[in-house]
Amino acid sequence: MDAMRRRAWLVVVSALLAAVCAGVLAPAAFSALSTGGAVATATEATRARGQAERLGVPSPDLLLAVSQRTGVSRRTGGEREAAVRDGTTAMVRTLAGQRDVRTVWSAQTTGDTWLRSKDGHTLLVAVRLRGTDKERKQVAPGVVAAARSAVPGMRVEPSGEVWANREIDETIERDLSRAELLAAPLLFVLLVFAYGSMVSALLPLFVAALAIGCTIPVLGLLAQVADVSRVAVNAASAIGFGLAVDYSIFLLARVREETSRGADLHTALAAARRSSGRSVAFSAAAVTVCLATALVVPVPMLRALSMAGMIVTVLAALVALTVLPACLRLLGPRAQAWDPLARWRRARTGDGSRFWHRTASAVTVRPLLAGGLAVLLLALLAVPFTHARLGIVDERTLPSSAPAAAAAERVRAEFTAPPERLLTVVVTGPRATGGAPAYADRLARVQGVTGVRVVRVAPSGGAVVLLAATSAAPDTPESRTAVRKVRQTPAPGSVAVGGRAAEVLDTADAVLGALPWCLVLLAAGLLGLLSAFTRSLIAPLKALIVAAASLGASLGALVILFQDGHGSAVLGHFTVTGTLDASMLLFVLFVTLALSVDYEVFLLGRIREEYVRCGDNRTSIIEGVARTGRLMTSAAAAVAISTAAMATSHVALLKFIGIGIALGALVDAVLVRGVLVPAVMAALGPANWWAPARTRSPLLITTPMKKGGR
Repeated sequence: MDAMRRRAWLVVVSALLAAVCAGVLAPAAFSALSTGGAVATATEATRARGQAERLGVPSPDLLLAVSQRTGVSRRTGGEREAAVRDGTTAMVRTLAGQRDVRTVWSAQTTGDTWLRSKDGHTLLVAVRLRGTDKERKQVAPGVVAAARSAVPGMRVEPSGEVWANREIDETIERDLSRAELLAAPLLFVLLVFAYGSMVSALLPLFVAALAIGCTIPVLGLLAQVADVSRVAVNAASAIGFGLAVDYSIFLLARVREETSRGADLHTALAAARRSSGRSVAFSAAAVTVCLATALVVPVPMLRALSMAGMIVTVLAALVALTVLPACLRLLGPRAQAWDPLARWRRARTGDGSRFWHRTASAVTVRPLLAGGLAVLLLALLAVPFTHARLGIVDERTLPSSAPAAAAAERVRAEFTAPPERLLTVVVTGPRATGGAPAYADRLARVQGVTGVRVVRVAPSGGAVVLLAATSAAPDTPESRTAVRKVRQTPAPGSVAVGGRAAEVLDTADAVLGALPWCLVLLAAGLLGLLSAFTRSLIAPLKALIVAAASLGASLGALVILFQDGHGSAVLGHFTVTGTLDASMLLFVLFVTLALSVDYEVFLLGRIREEYVRCGDNRTSIIEGVARTGRLMTSAAAAVAISTAAMATSHVALLKFIGIGIALGALVDAVLVRGVLVPAVMAALGPANWWAPARTRSPLLITTPMKKGGR
């Protein structure tokens, strides 16, 4: 036993050293992370952006709206316009000398009337910065300060992609800190209730902190070779905490169940590793498969979220299977100490739940009725998802009162052709220059296009860049139709169409185009893993079908709350854009599916174990649900509390992620695992465990013991 304790101390000390190293490396890792990456790569829109920039027509990183301060002058309209023009000229001259500025232009330097407001009182100065996405975000405040110092008597309102991303980052940091403070006491109370001990309640927090903390430096390393968004840290926190609670609660429950039967701690830990430990390993593999399929989608932000989820999943399983048993071995009976709820507690962790026992008994008596009602409810919840519309995140994820969002809204309202409504059309070929005027006339007649101008002709004459202004916002169906029609318009050469509307369209198309491959890989991977876990074919098929029903219900609720805006008053007012961010929607989908598979693995593992023990299908279902129901609802409630706290954020993107994961966890753990799964398994009977490789037995996995055998 002394050797076992020494090994346990070695494991715990090694884990603490890893945590210290992760804490030291965390600041450098955070600084390596970027913002953005919501636009799909290798599309026509990104190709057009690159071609236009090489031809001297870059997309602006910053937009500076210059106007007279209200109430500081009694000048006439003409005098105010002249003052703004002079100020804009001085600003352009100042910024052109800044080392962080690559290009700066305005209506004065280009003659572009689209950079002048409808009333002429506001002018836009467009700025292209040097460096990477992260570097541009860091230098943006200095550039804005230099612009303001160049026109001290003017009002300068910054907006644009880089400025919005910077403000989103800062808001997310503040809001997450507040959300953690709100969720922490509720989570601790829940864990004390679930684990039956204040000491045990700290163990999953330790597992989660270690897994999440060690994930951050790994993400920092990945950021050296790939675009890794800061939102990936939030994703790792949500997934890591949820899985840490799941894995810890099931391992701890099994240890307590074995010790309650008279087993010593060493025997109980060994039994927990064989049963719940096997479920943890398969769950981690299945969750990793779910998240890995997102790598097929060519959206950098989604890939970063997927990698973060995969890393933290593996670490959570590794810590739960090594560090948690070591802690239990060192703590011994003290692991169950300090239960403030002992006076009111009717059952211990690991005991069967009377509520879930009664529920499973009622469901399995009339499985078709119970299952039919559950399917009907899930189908009704899923109906709104049929009109889901995909978009990409922008400054409107901030509250309308945020400076970046307010400045962008002012540009939309006061300018005839805001930069976000411009399509960049690049024509290349020997006839591009000569055919440009006629081509511009044809584009001007396209429905939804309000104006076209030629802005750059290559010195060689083999390329032309045109800007086409559209009448609709970039994430509307009208704008997408305009992009398609512009691309279909006959041109004097090869055409690439970019701009915000084109990026939204191409990102949505890329996501939808990759989705079938994701689903095929997902189905193949999960079927293989679940078949190996259950040694059956029917049970994995049933698991995938049930998971799809659960996903549809969660996604339908998100459409109602966020796309249609019916959750604005409840979740804190946010800007309703009429779309759902494509990468965030897929991320929530994959995380929800991962949690569904996670719960399915633990439920199936326990039902299968009971079936092997007693040989009766209905009894095994009832006992499996009774033994795991309270644990799953506690784990789902912990996930829901930690993620739903994000709904207090001022960033709609965080609200979407938090509410999406919370809804998915609760719907799956309560309605699906508590009602639909036992109903389906009761209806299927012994066919649950049928496998084609079994030749003589119509059943199953292993030969069941006689009823009542152990």
